[in-house]
Amino acid sequence: MRTRPRRLVVAAVALLATMAGLPATAAERQDSQDRHEQLSHGGLSAVVRYTEYGIPHIVARDYKSLGFGTGWAQAADQVCTLADGFVTVRGERSRFFGPDAATDFSLSSATRNLSSDLYFRGVRQTRTVEKLLAEPAPRGPSHQVRDLMRGFAAGYNTWLKQNRITDPACKGAAWVRPVTQLDVAARFYAIAVLGGQGGAVDDITGAQPPTVSTARAGGSGAAPDAGALIRAVRERTADADMGSNAVAFHGDTTADGRGLLLGNPHYPWHGGRRFWQAQQTIPGELNVAGASLLGSPTISIGYNAHVAWSHTVSTGVPFNLHRLTLDPTDPTVYLVDGKRERMKKRTVTVTVKGGGAPVTRTQWWTRYGPVVSSTDGELPLPWTATTAYALNDPNAANMRFADTSLGFSKARGTADVLRSLTRHQGLPWVNTIAADSSGHSLYTQSQVLPRVTDELAARCSTDLGKATYPAAGLAVLDGSRGDCAFGRDADALQPGIFGPARMPTLKDAPYAENSNDSAWLANADRPLTGYERIFGTIGTQRSPRTRGAIEDVAAMAERGGLTVRDLERQQFTNRAPVADLAAADAAKACAALPGGRATGSDGRAVDVAEACSVLAAWDRTMDTGSRGALLFDRFWRKLTAKVPAAQRWKVPFSATDPVHTPNTLNTEAPGFGTALADAVAELRAAGIALDSRLGEHQFVVRDGRRIPVPGGTEGLGVWNKIEPVWNAAQGGYSEVTTGSSHIQAVGWDGGRCPVARTLLTYSQSSNPNSAHFSDQTRLFSGERWVTARFCERDILASPALRTVHIRER
Repeated sequence: MRTRPRRLVVAAVALLATMAGLPATAAERQDSQDRHEQLSHGGLSAVVRYTEYGIPHIVARDYKSLGFGTGWAQAADQVCTLADGFVTVRGERSRFFGPDAATDFSLSSATRNLSSDLYFRGVRQTRTVEKLLAEPAPRGPSHQVRDLMRGFAAGYNTWLKQNRITDPACKGAAWVRPVTQLDVAARFYAIAVLGGQGGAVDDITGAQPPTVSTARAGGSGAAPDAGALIRAVRERTADADMGSNAVAFHGDTTADGRGLLLGNPHYPWHGGRRFWQAQQTIPGELNVAGASLLGSPTISIGYNAHVAWSHTVSTGVPFNLHRLTLDPTDPTVYLVDGKRERMKKRTVTVTVKGGGAPVTRTQWWTRYGPVVSSTDGELPLPWTATTAYALNDPNAANMRFADTSLGFSKARGTADVLRSLTRHQGLPWVNTIAADSSGHSLYTQSQVLPRVTDELAARCSTDLGKATYPAAGLAVLDGSRGDCAFGRDADALQPGIFGPARMPTLKDAPYAENSNDSAWLANADRPLTGYERIFGTIGTQRSPRTRGAIEDVAAMAERGGLTVRDLERQQFTNRAPVADLAAADAAKACAALPGGRATGSDGRAVDVAEACSVLAAWDRTMDTGSRGALLFDRFWRKLTAKVPAAQRWKVPFSATDPVHTPNTLNTEAPGFGTALADAVAELRAAGIALDSRLGEHQFVVRDGRRIPVPGGTEGLGVWNKIEPVWNAAQGGYSEVTTGSSHIQAVGWDGGRCPVARTLLTYSQSSNPNSAHFSDQTRLFSGERWVTARFCERDILASPALRTVHIRER
């Protein structure tokens, strides 16, 4: 590896001149030839050019070399986080970190290392990922994606071989080791099954049949709790902390007739599901920029010269349950059409830290998938002498995510985005929103879902399923009946999933927007209907974030003449839609309290008079300088915990006016005064002024300094969503768990270069010794953007330009 001075880098213009539409001088052509010779030598090689904020622009001659450059560059920024994830998918967390230590939930829902290892070791033992890799395309990955994975592993390993780790998180750690293509593919698998098997790891690894004595006695045990199961499913899907916003504007609404896209994914700020920015180029073949999920050699969310796309977590439930009718003499045998089928016993052994005895556990698998059982896990279901439940996850047969993304990367418009979705059918749990330079807009909920039609659910649901399917989209089918099989759509790549023709899709609407509600109101004037319940609801109450988003983007579309600058403003309006509905009423009711006092949860009277004036004067935003935002935030969290949703508003939800209802805060509801008193008492006890600026108490600490963080929580409906961690002893919200992550505002001006502004809120590197550990976080604090450098002339004009030539050795 060697680094060249900037003055020797100018020749990159000629290498990509045909893509940038720029003429090359003789000197540039000569240096281009030198670079071409380097890229063309026998081993893997790539050129990585860094611009401001440590964003790499990776140039390679083919897909394997592109993967090589990507793996190398990701390791340079995120070696410890990547290595930790590879330990996970190898099933070795207990070996290095101990079996009882908690996981970070990056690649599964496992609460402890032992259950994580039991699951992923089982995946290894059964060669699940290898079998998927061996499937011919498009059922399996294309040769381009296989090459990207091989190259990524080689690049990661080359970086380890050639560099010294400075990140204290893994400096000198024995668990940082070379990886293989299988390790890279296993990360894709873990991401694919997060919504299904990966979200029920404790329930899979902990499921054990009842004792023999119980089985012989024919005991039935506890009945499943439908309400608990409904809550569990909602927490896994639309009601979860993670989510996203995205909006595509049609050319009819823009200043130049070209499309616009604003993507605002809400994703973890820490761990293995962080995004990482890059540009990937194979001259004449591929040129795309955006962000990858760590460990991925493809761009997950991004843009090119023709199209931009983003994703939002969908409401589709990507798994279902089958109730098993058990043989009364053996709870590991189940009946299908009266015939006995024995469960497959998967015995897994895990090595533990400290040289202790290995731990061996048994998992139980059926034709439908693994048996799941727990009393307090992700899926609270019993395994009794007569009944058990098996989880069906069609994404366990899905190794097509990378090819779908690669298709987007090469797309020349939204029609190509749809073609990639149709061909590869690889997105496990997200919607896609896209816009292109020709002015088209697109929303589609094209994802891998069990083929549960409403008709099948009506015909085959158990009593439990009759409650969970309409309420949460979770089908619980009778596994004892062969006539309850899924069937197959003619256009579906794999059996038992919906084909592309069934996917809710909206083309060329003035705007297409999603904020993690169902497809119904992707455009409020052109509602989508007719899809099966498993995709999501129709005609039901929308979240505050969806309502606020529709209000904002519909007004933008109606106003017209939009530019990228309008997208930038939308991202940082920081408007709290709930405050527009409730703050004035709360302030008025507060002022009417006798003596300006309210009774807290502890029975003590609290002077809230000051709070009334603070709420009345608040500007209704979650800007860092906003006074009153923190008080309302703490009050609203307590109010929603105390007052049920049905009692919170005087005007109920109406399907004929879903954007504006419910409304009018019910300040007479029991709990209003208590919530206000508790919020005031809490802030005073922490020494926090009621009218303090939000940024003084909503911040992250980086390099020993506080960085104020704008934005607000899900419950307030803020577009710029932030889920902070409350720690009064440390001054308020002193860290962020999830929220705005890789933000992109993209348009086109008629040339070859997209007009793009980006922002990686938590910055490019997790290494506190990196120059790019907090630089973009400071930009986020100041609501500033990175002007993307996509075309050659812009890359070469970067004052921070640094070029690294890497080779496999």
